[in-house]
Amino acid sequence: MSRAYHILVVDDHAEIRDLLKRFFQQYEFKVSVAADGNEMKAHLAHSSFDLVILDLMLPGKDGITLCRELRASSNIPIIMLTALSEDVDRIIGLEVGADDYVVKPFNPRELLARVKSVLRRHFAIPNIHEQIANKPAHYFFLGWKLNSTTRELHNADNILIALTSTEFELLIAFLTHPNVILSREDLLNLVQGRGGDVYDRAIDTLISRLRKKIEVDPKSPKLIKTIWGGGYRLSCEVSHG
Repeated sequence: MSRAYHILVVDDHAEIRDLLKRFFQQYEFKVSVAADGNEMKAHLAHSSFDLVILDLMLPGKDGITLCRELRASSNIPIIMLTALSEDVDRIIGLEVGADDYVVKPFNPRELLARVKSVLRRHFAIPNIHEQIANKPAHYFFLGWKLNSTTRELHNADNILIALTSTEFELLIAFLTHPNVILSREDLLNLVQGRGGDVYDRAIDTLISRLRKKIEVDPKSPKLIKTIWGGGYRLSCEVSHG
């Protein structure tokens, strides 16, 4: 890595906090730890972090609630830790804005690989399969403006809409292919995802999240339309600047 990233580990098990702190420090990460949501918020108020590793089951507010609250005000990458392996639990984490998830028990090296992948997606824009390499800095569509350099999305009232790194990549995939039907497989290839853990329903969930942010009525979408049997299509003109 070109610099020491600062990550925050939030887990109520002291042994897991200590294990992850020592493990990530071996790979030149700066690591802070928190036992619950209150400690997490105290750290976030006084320090700058590049990524949060957030346990699902916590005393007080659970990880899902904390993820939702954090995502409402920040696009900091979030990786959820969960002891629950059912798809529905993973999907809930994605719906509230997590960038990735790891199921307990896990191999620390797997978590390290996920952390590095999410950080690459968040900070290294050209890694998005070169979708925006040599592309304009700004995209304009139906009153919306996306700055591909700062990853900032503004609506017609110039209000900033926070995007996770995966939501940003998904939007870029559509903006670079306007009025083109993209299958789930196409989107999986265009969006840097979670390796073998990416599955079709994850794309559907990400589409749902993005629609909630850019559609007037997410239940009756006009921008990102579902093409039955085909996939999805961004149904508008896109200009560059």
